[in-house]
Amino acid sequence: MLFRSASVAKDIVRAGGRADSRPCDVSDYAAVERAIAITHEKFGSIDFLLNNAGAIEPISEIAASDPTIWAENIRINLVGAYHVVRAVLGGMLAGRSGTIINVSSGAAHRPLEGWSAYCSGKAELFMLTRSIALETASRNLRALGFSPGTIDTEMHVKIRASGINAICKIPRAELSPVNHAVRGLVYLCSDACDDQIRQDVSMRDA
Repeated sequence: MLFRSASVAKDIVRAGGRADSRPCDVSDYAAVERAIAITHEKFGSIDFLLNNAGAIEPISEIAASDPTIWAENIRINLVGAYHVVRAVLGGMLAGRSGTIINVSSGAAHRPLEGWSAYCSGKAELFMLTRSIALETASRNLRALGFSPGTIDTEMHVKIRASGINAICKIPRAELSPVNHAVRGLVYLCSDACDDQIRQDVSMRDA
């Protein structure tokens, strides 16, 4: 994933744009602060934040799950998102402008066998999104969740291999391409979806 991000950044630069790509462990707040500081130095203010870092493991029934991996899932999917929001929010509040999009999932609203960590983390992320919106809406910030649906990513390779729950049985040919989700994200960055602030917007609605 980091390789692909770096490749995309290079393509943007070659096309005349400005871009940067660098690894960051979102579960480490100090690392997040450093990454945000570099971003401010290179590009100035941050107008949009997309929290897309995520993990699906452990795919396992609770009784057989690894407690360490389970907790790590929450550290990435929930605490990691909080870390990045915490690091950028001061600048957005000072500028009285900004959009925060947390990538959610249908799993935030309904449980799936073998996905207890993922479902729990995404459900808590939904509450984090609503909390951000509640605290910042009066200062012209926008916070939304985005459920892209079943997208053809590396995560779905692991899901199909697991053999657990109905999601793993979706043929790859029926998964949506990544650019399908990108179109939804562009829509969420516009004023057209202001009536969806505080909500998880499904790709079906975007």
